[in-house]
Amino acid sequence: MTQHSQQFASDNYAGICPEAWAAMDEANRGSAVAYGEDIWTQRAADRFRSLFDSNCEVFFAFNGTAANSMALASLCQSYQSVICSSSAHVETDECGAPEFFSNGAKLLVAPSDDGKLTPDMVRALATSRSDIHFPQARVVTITQPTETGQVYSIEDIKALSAACHELNLKLHMDGARFAHACATLGCSPADITWKAGVDVLCFGGTKNGMAVGEAILFFDSAMAEGFDYRCKQAGQLASKMRFLAAPWIGMLESGAWLRNAQHANGCALQLAQKVENLPGVELLFPVQSNAVFLKAPDSILDNLRDRGWRFYTFIGGGARFMFAWDTNPDVVDELAEDIRAAALG
Repeated sequence: MTQHSQQFASDNYAGICPEAWAAMDEANRGSAVAYGEDIWTQRAADRFRSLFDSNCEVFFAFNGTAANSMALASLCQSYQSVICSSSAHVETDECGAPEFFSNGAKLLVAPSDDGKLTPDMVRALATSRSDIHFPQARVVTITQPTETGQVYSIEDIKALSAACHELNLKLHMDGARFAHACATLGCSPADITWKAGVDVLCFGGTKNGMAVGEAILFFDSAMAEGFDYRCKQAGQLASKMRFLAAPWIGMLESGAWLRNAQHANGCALQLAQKVENLPGVELLFPVQSNAVFLKAPDSILDNLRDRGWRFYTFIGGGARFMFAWDTNPDVVDELAEDIRAAALG
């Protein structure tokens, strides 16, 4: 079996980008005050405030599951509920963590072929029942980009926010690949968050060049009250917090957070353009971020596996290929050629 120099089953396969690595190295030169009272954590938080043009409250967590679950738990009571898409990461891939962290808040799931929520879906779920026997909706969470690689436009988010305000709901954004959405839309981070009505954002770093680390941004300081205690209770208060915070400094100050995403998105488009007209191969979804979903017969997919390629088939029934900050375009071409060979027999 061929041993490929890179695989595209997940963007988590990638290593640490130079900017994040250099910042960690700099933070490692000497001692620093523990538990987030260091200059690195303050500097990283200030960089987020500058990037978003907002005096937001900033917290750091090890991974996206913890970030999303703590954020959602802070926005609702255990007897309330969270509206999400049927393919949202909080529903399909977090092992019940949002329910666990919130002591039982229920996820209300809207069927969605492309992973997107719409205002009508939100209204239908939020108004389905109003009796005391059913957990009333309190929060809407959207994944940006979605699990199928689709991107919510500024107009999409504003429409969802309007529905949330109408129904007295809070709007949370799971931004594990938030940078990739910004790269696609060509907009500022503020345009698709607080300016569009998002209350809380979980900004992912792990899938965009960092070793670990997500940032949780509250655009309304009142909503962040007590969140530091929640982080501690959940095991997310790092004693050496500077090593969670410093990589963000490298990413944000250098612009790598956006460059990395632009490169990954470009590699996804590269593959899509090379295979979209092959017989038996079909793009399941428009390529709007760093994901390509291909529908193909088992014979083609088995042929690709025999050629040494790894990919997942758990979303949408097709083969998912993810592209990272360090993706080599030449290896993308290798993959495209093997898909072509498999399709043409």
